[in-house]
Amino acid sequence: MTLSQKRMVILILVIIVAAVLSRLAVRAFMNFLLGGTLFGGNFL
Repeated sequence: MTLSQKRMVILILVIIVAAVLSRLAVRAFMNFLLGGTLFGGNFL
C-alpha cells in the first residue's frame, strides 16, 4: 500500500468515526433538552 492509499483509508475511518460520534452528540443534546433518557431505558 502506498502512502496515499494509507492516507485515504485513515481519512475514511476518521470520517466514519466522526459521523457516528456527531450523531450520538446531537441525540444526547436533544434528549437533554427534551428531558428523556439517552438509550431508551429507565436508569433509576
